[in-house]
Amino acid sequence: MKRFMKIIKEKTMNDFIKNCIRTESTKFCNLEDGEGKDYNKERLIHAAMGMQTESAEFTDALKKAIFYGKTLDVPNLKEELGDLLWYVSIAMDELGTSYEQEMARVNKKLKARYPEKFTTEKAINRDLQKERKILEEN
Repeated sequence: MKRFMKIIKEKTMNDFIKNCIRTESTKFCNLEDGEGKDYNKERLIHAAMGMQTESAEFTDALKKAIFYGKTLDVPNLKEELGDLLWYVSIAMDELGTSYEQEMARVNKKLKARYPEKFTTEKAINRDLQKERKILEEN
């Protein structure tokens, strides 16, 4: 009976894998911006994976301090932020932008969203078309 159950589990898991593969996108060729410019997908994926990893390490350090009673390891948090910036820099270079450009862009977007200061109402009822227009400006 145990062997039979193991075979059933394996078949179920194998069917699950086949169904996942069946629904996976196969459009992995170029990353194009709609205006004919191609981007190095491997470089952007490397940057995205690195940002996720460093962000998770930052979160893990907070979790250990908040829930496990460890001392907040500020030098480690700063290190993770620095590592995160490294990956952000790679992505910015591939996308042809800079910290200055993106800081200006996000400040302009936030000024449009919160002309005076943050409010929950404005956070919930955003003008996404207006924000998108700002984000598309060079």
